[in-house]
Amino acid sequence: MRAFAQDLIRWQRRHGRHGLPWQATRDPYRVWLSEVMLQQTQVAAVIPYYQRFLEQFPDVRALAAASQDEVLQLWSGLGYYARGRNLHAAAKAIALEGAFPRTVEGLRALPGVGRSTAAAIAVFAFGRRAAILDGNVKRVLARRFGVTGLDEQWRLAGRLLPRRDLRTYTQALMDLGATVCTRARPDCARCPVARGCVARREDRIAELPAPRARKVLPLRRATWFVHLHAGKVLLERRPGAGLWGGLWTFPEKRLRGATTTRRLPVLEHGFTHFRLRARPVLCAAPHSATPGQLWLDLADAPGAAVPTPVRRVLRALLPGGAD
Repeated sequence: MRAFAQDLIRWQRRHGRHGLPWQATRDPYRVWLSEVMLQQTQVAAVIPYYQRFLEQFPDVRALAAASQDEVLQLWSGLGYYARGRNLHAAAKAIALEGAFPRTVEGLRALPGVGRSTAAAIAVFAFGRRAAILDGNVKRVLARRFGVTGLDEQWRLAGRLLPRRDLRTYTQALMDLGATVCTRARPDCARCPVARGCVARREDRIAELPAPRARKVLPLRRATWFVHLHAGKVLLERRPGAGLWGGLWTFPEKRLRGATTTRRLPVLEHGFTHFRLRARPVLCAAPHSATPGQLWLDLADAPGAAVPTPVRRVLRALLPGGAD
């Protein structure tokens, strides 16, 4: 096990990812921000969002002082919007306490921070001795050691921790799973721990970890009423919890007195547990609204805190139909 860690550390220094914008800091705010954004999202997609967040909210107090609308507007397009809401709630809690928690247990108490994320923040920001177990690391451990049970993997991850260079080792695990020991077509020739790999020796690379059963996602249908009046569009805030919570979308009920002018192309959007098929209906409408609704200039609406499919429709309505 000691050799496993040392092989990874040597590999990381020569072949791992370097120069990512959050790697040169021990600032817990920046580390925490990056780790939350990286949950279920690839590095390339995260970088521009991370940079924009730091420009607008350079520290945790600035983020805590922002409105939820401002936070979700910047988050829009990154997906898994509960992360943005939890980020804002956690910033408020941290600002109230006056400092970041410095232990794994304290970090886990923050909204949206699970066991592995808390460990990563503790390692990178505070040099704590803690084991991570995100999806990439689970795959590496399952293949290299043939261990698939979650409890067993957590115990193994703890035993594998080296005495020194914890930051380098932790980054190496992340990088190995993301760039070499990938789910499909892993590059075993470049793997620093291929020798002794159970999956390779037993020709079980495709079996470890056990692939998740593919299931047919249910289809949900919705009609979006795109109400227009004098160059403005009507948007409606989604409830705080659930799908697109806190974001602005099109109403799914027609305003009284509104008339259909045309139907826009149907669009589909995939979620973790279902597919959404939305039919936008363009309507000429009186300038009225109910609580939770807001008229915005059509030119400004795509920049509001709206989900990606809604932004796509709004941009299509602009002169030139820019997407």
